[in-house]
Amino acid sequence: MTSASARRAYALHTQPPGYADHKADHLARLHKIEGQVRGISRMVTDDRYCIDVLTQITAAIRALQEVALGLLDDHVRGCVTHAARTDPAQAEEKYTELSDTLRRALRV
Repeated sequence: MTSASARRAYALHTQPPGYADHKADHLARLHKIEGQVRGISRMVTDDRYCIDVLTQITAAIRALQEVALGLLDDHVRGCVTHAARTDPAQAEEKYTELSDTLRRALRV
């Protein structure tokens, strides 16, 4: 990492993350999902019906997607908007980062 990129990375991390205002909500959802996944593991251990297990896996995936969408919304409203208002170069980086992230997410 060059010294300029190191300074930029440090500056980016000195501000609270875009999800700071919703951190407790995101963590609560993630803890519920964690319990849901443990429940799925118990279902497999208990030899539950395949379709029932798959239904629960689908629900867990959907719950994770909702957390991801919440984090994405927070990122756009916080980090990207802040960059767009304060630093055109940083804004371009954020737009590229956002585009790359969406491209990876939509490959599902």
